[in-house]
Amino acid sequence: MEKEISRATLKRLPTYLSYLKALPAEASANISATALAAGLHMGEVQVRKDLALVSDGGRPKIGYNREHLIADIENFLGYGNSNDAVLIGAGKLGRALLGYGGFAEYGLNIVAAFDANDTLIGTTNGGKPIMHLSRLGEVCQRYKIKIGIITVPAEYAQGVCDLLIENGILAIWNFAPKHLNVPDGILVQNENMAASLALLCKHLNERMQGQDG
Repeated sequence: MEKEISRATLKRLPTYLSYLKALPAEASANISATALAAGLHMGEVQVRKDLALVSDGGRPKIGYNREHLIADIENFLGYGNSNDAVLIGAGKLGRALLGYGGFAEYGLNIVAAFDANDTLIGTTNGGKPIMHLSRLGEVCQRYKIKIGIITVPAEYAQGVCDLLIENGILAIWNFAPKHLNVPDGILVQNENMAASLALLCKHLNERMQGQDG
C-alpha cells in the first residue's frame, strides 16, 4: 500500500537513519519513538508519525527493533536500489561530487559527468568518464537515467535543466545558485550554499554580539 508522505518527512528520514546507525553496538536492540525523539531533540509526536509511515514494526512498550527499523527506512528511501544519475558541469565542484564514493551508501550512482569544455573530457582518477555534453541524450537513453545533477555556473543552469528534462530526467539536484523553472511532475532539490552561508554568518554574528554585550 502506497502511503502519502510529505517532503518535510522525507527530509527527516535520513536524520533518523544516521542516528540509528551511529548508536553503539552494545546499545539496546530496540528503540522507542520517544528515545529517538529525545536523542535528536525533536518532537515525539512528529517522530512517531514519521516512523508509522515507513514501518509497521513498532510495538507498545517495546518500540522498534533497531535493525529492522533501519532496513525499513532504507527500503522506503530506495537506498537498496541503485539510482543512476548524470552530472552536468565538470568543474571543481562537479569533479568533487563525481569522485565522492559515499553516495553509493544512499543508492546513488553517478554514471558520468558532462561538460561543453573539450579540455575537461576524459576520465577521472576514480575511473568515472567525463563526456562532451553532446553525448548526454545517448547516455540517458542507454541507462534510462532519471536523475540529473547540475553543477554549472548560474547563467547556464536553466539551459542545462531544460536539456536534462528533454532527455527524460524527472528529478534534478541543483547546486547552481539559480531558481529553475520546470514543468509539473519534475522534482528539483536546490542546494543553495550561499543561503546556507548567510544563515551561518547571521548566527555567528548574533553569538559574537551577545558575547560583546
